[in-house]
Amino acid sequence: MAGEIHIPTLAPEVVTQIGNINITNTMINAWLAIIIFLILGIAVKRSVKLRPGKLQNTCEFFLESVLGYFDQVTGSRKKTIKFLPVVGSIFFFVLLSNWLGLLPGTGSITNGHTMVLRPANTDLNLTVAMALVSVIASHIYAFAAVGIFTHLGKFVQIKNLILSFKKGPIAVFSAVIEFGVGLIEIVSEIAKVLSLSLRLFGNVFAGEVLISVISALIAAFVPTPFMLLELLVGLIQAAVFAMLTIVYMTVASSAPHGAEEH
Repeated sequence: MAGEIHIPTLAPEVVTQIGNINITNTMINAWLAIIIFLILGIAVKRSVKLRPGKLQNTCEFFLESVLGYFDQVTGSRKKTIKFLPVVGSIFFFVLLSNWLGLLPGTGSITNGHTMVLRPANTDLNLTVAMALVSVIASHIYAFAAVGIFTHLGKFVQIKNLILSFKKGPIAVFSAVIEFGVGLIEIVSEIAKVLSLSLRLFGNVFAGEVLISVISALIAAFVPTPFMLLELLVGLIQAAVFAMLTIVYMTVASSAPHGAEEH
C-alpha cells in the first residue's frame, strides 16, 4: 500500500533551536558532511607514509584524478595546485552532501511533520553562499595574479573614457563602448552567482521530490534505479560546479587582452 506522500518544501525546515539560532534539517546534513571530512582528514594525516596504505592510496588516487581533470581547464599544474584549496573543497563537499541525501533516513525520519535530515543542497541559502565563495575567490585570485587596478580595469573603464576626449570623436565612441561592455561584465558576475546557485539547487531539489514521490507511491525496491541515477547526478553537479569555478578563476587571473604587449 502506498505511503503518505510528503513533498519537500522549498524552504528548509527548523528542527530545533540553539539559543536564538535556528537549526534546520539541511544544516544537519551539511555539518555531517563537514564532520566526515574532518575525520577523514585527520585519519589521512596520521596515516601518511612513504609506503602508503590503503586509505592513503585511495585518497591519492582521487586527488590525482581531480588534478588531471582540473589541468584540462587551467592548462597548468601550477595553477591547478593554486586553485585546488577552494575548487577541491567545493567539489568534494557538493559531492558528499549530495550523496548523503540518499542515505536511509534522509527525508523519512521526521520530528512531527518536520524532516530531520534533508539534502544540504536543497537549501538555496547554501548554494548561494557557495556560489558567492566561488565568484569572490576568482576575483581574489585575479587581484593576486594581475593586480588590483588591472583586474578592476576589466570592469570600470573611466580612465580610458576621460583620456578619449583628447583623441577625437572616434576614440570617444570606442571608449563609451568599452565602458558599456565593462558594465555588462559586472552584470555577468552577478549572473554567475545566480546561475551556479540555482542550477545546483534546482537539480538536487528536483531529485529529492522525485525520490520522495516514487518512494511513497510504489514498493521499496522500485525507487532504487532512481537513487542510482541520483548518485550520478550528484557527481555531475559537483563536477559542473567545480569546473565552472575553476573556469572563472582561470579566466579572471589571466591578463587582460593586450596587456602582454605592454
